[in-house]
Amino acid sequence: MVKAKRPGMRFPSILDRAYSEYKRHRKVSDIMTPGVVVTTPERTMEDAARIMGERHIGSLFVVKYGSPIGIVTERDLISRVLAGRLDPGDTTVEQVMSFPLVRICPDLEIREAARTMIKRKGRLAVFSCGHLEGIVTASDLIREMPDAPETTLSVDDYMTRDLVSVESDTPVSKVVDTMGRKRIGSVIVSREGKPHAIFTERDLLSGLLAKGSSLEIGVGEVSSSPLITAPSGISIHEAAQMMASKHVRRLPIVRKNDLAGIITARDLVEAYAQ
Repeated sequence: MVKAKRPGMRFPSILDRAYSEYKRHRKVSDIMTPGVVVTTPERTMEDAARIMGERHIGSLFVVKYGSPIGIVTERDLISRVLAGRLDPGDTTVEQVMSFPLVRICPDLEIREAARTMIKRKGRLAVFSCGHLEGIVTASDLIREMPDAPETTLSVDDYMTRDLVSVESDTPVSKVVDTMGRKRIGSVIVSREGKPHAIFTERDLLSGLLAKGSSLEIGVGEVSSSPLITAPSGISIHEAAQMMASKHVRRLPIVRKNDLAGIITARDLVEAYAQ
């Protein structure tokens, strides 16, 4: 395991406080991901998975007759298709997509966007004058999470303690089935009983499905390692900084050299939204 260092504490300057206050009032237009990637209802989930995997993204907007009507995500692929024993090549996007879209305006403040995301339980489609301008994900929100009173809360209060762990020689197909049934986005991968990596939805898409590889290989071959962890007791702002700098969306939490839980980007958004 590679333990991320806790940022050093220092007394905030006037400029620090001013910048934090500025970030608290930033708009959706400042943080959204523009240039969305789309698909159509009649395309197969096999096609959708390949597109997401090749582009290293977790969702596609679904467009019909030139209008966005829904969204399909990596979680839909795992929970509704693979775990449901459906053939991605015979399952259409329309069968598993989520609709209607959760729509927000570009001038909405980011904390309100966070509240909308948690309340509506989905990625946010940014519309301006009826036109789809971009998307806001949990990762977009944590990259701009301000250092404010509401972000000093401890990750211990929001992390998931019931970790799912598998051995590195477990077939990916079995791991995906577990992820789908439990509706989780990752599992800890152990080697000889010791955690050393993590397998995520994105590993499945980019490491296997985009390449047409078999799901019967050992999960350890396509997991992300070394395992990046953070110490128990850090704030959600510190966790957000670590995730953004390491380009990860999940952060296992260590207490006394043992894994105590895991905090995700969505968990941080939920804490910030309260």
